Amino acid sequence: MRTSEASYLSEAYIFYEAILTREYFKEGSFQDFNLANKQLRFLARFLMVCLVLNRREMVHQLVNQLKMLVDECKRTFQDTDFKEWKLVVQEIVRFLKADTAFMNIRPLRYSLVLDPHPDVLPHVAAPVARKNLRLRDAVLSSYHHNEVKFSELTLDTFRMLQCLEWEPSGSFYLSAGGKNGQNGALGSSRINHSQDIADPTLPPNPRKAVLYRPSLTHFIAVLATICEELPPDGVLLVYLSASGTTGHTLSPSGSGTCFNAAENITRDFQSHTIHSDGTSTSSMSSPSNSPNPSASQKKGDCISYHTGCLQFGNCGSGGLNCIYPSDLIPFTRRPLFIIIESDASEVFKAISGAEKGERAALLLSPNCSFPIGSSDASRHSVGSLLTIFLTAPLQAFCLLLGISGSDIEMDTYKHAESLLSSSLNDWGLTLATSDNLDPVWAQILGDQFLRRFLLRFIFCRAVLTLFVQTYNKEEFHPECMPALPDAVSPRTSAFQTAVVQLAKLFHATKRFVFTEAIPLPDDINSGTRS
Repeated sequence: MRTSEASYLSEAYIFYEAILTREYFKEGSFQDFNLANKQLRFLARFLMVCLVLNRREMVHQLVNQLKMLVDECKRTFQDTDFKEWKLVVQEIVRFLKADTAFMNIRPLRYSLVLDPHPDVLPHVAAPVARKNLRLRDAVLSSYHHNEVKFSELTLDTFRMLQCLEWEPSGSFYLSAGGKNGQNGALGSSRINHSQDIADPTLPPNPRKAVLYRPSLTHFIAVLATICEELPPDGVLLVYLSASGTTGHTLSPSGSGTCFNAAENITRDFQSHTIHSDGTSTSSMSSPSNSPNPSASQKKGDCISYHTGCLQFGNCGSGGLNCIYPSDLIPFTRRPLFIIIESDASEVFKAISGAEKGERAALLLSPNCSFPIGSSDASRHSVGSLLTIFLTAPLQAFCLLLGISGSDIEMDTYKHAESLLSSSLNDWGLTLATSDNLDPVWAQILGDQFLRRFLLRFIFCRAVLTLFVQTYNKEEFHPECMPALPDAVSPRTSAFQTAVVQLAKLFHATKRFVFTEAIPLPDDINSGTRS
């Protein structure tokens, strides 16, 4: 998981498959409690390998075998309730129920068949892109109360993990028909080990560190290690998905002006000057030190404040499981691409302008997330909205409209996929040829993974901006920093045309608000698909 070497996972798959097909646990597993536990641990580890390798047929077969084994162990060893293993079964069943076949119609991974080849991506002019950065490492962390997960792999981090991999095309990954061995054991057509299990035609995957409920010290230690090893042309992706607090300010009743959380953080970063002799002075030490006494007085009116943060643990643990924007500032000496999925994402705006060396690129989720999926589905039973748009944009569009996999015809889906792919490529070209593209975005457009995230973010922003139920409601719109060119604004005719074409395919044009300048399809009055 740390190295993201596909060959390591492939070797693990071969090893575990050999254990399974040769039925190493056939004899004595129900007579020896320790042996039964070993078999359960083996199945759980094999499940994780198959899940990451996207071997779904094997995953479902292993889940069935795990269920049967847990039930048999409960009957055989009645002194033990196997409560932990029942929880493991519940977790994987819930995970597969959320990560449906509809969400995996097309690979989440970068596919040279479905996605643009890196060699044909449009180049940004040299004066704009001072550097051409490549995604080398990623830190993925997610924690929400009662979220869908298997072991320490949450649904959000799993989708991001998959989206940062190359879709393999080597012989090892070709679908193999399964067959049953004795006593229901699983088997598959044998792999030709003379062929290389790695795909030499693909570049290496970015390295990834998946952290579940990290303490602040653990999180910082991982970031520090990665930044130390990051090559000169490398960029680090930091993905954080968690609930949070936006912070608040307190002022004397009836008077004073209090600043929002982002302003508080920025002011905190800029309020001290460190001199060469080691002494420090504060620009807020007294009103007389300020060139603008009235401004200083306003700052003084806020008698206390605390900034917002993301909570990666129980509230009772205090700040040990909280990640603040200021915790990321020291690492902005290296290029960072930051994605925040939280109801407190706005507080991370304070990072922009407070960097220590390299300007950071930020994609921030809406503070309020529009409910998707079935009416009884909680936010985290299907995953977080921005994350779904970044990893499976067309499925996110359908879920926003209340359309599930059973409601859609494959011909319609393929047509919509073609339209969206064409639009994303056009928007990528628009960015690459823009005269006012910020260098922060220009230097990452040459990386296929980061480029895809950025273009899908633009699509997400356009959809939520034009969606009837979130129209003119800024709290439901994602944001990015620094700002993107006006040419990719959601209200331009090109973006509205792309959204209206997709909406027409799903008979949902009335679910969006378009300007009069946009020609609407003839069946605009056809209503929303039931």
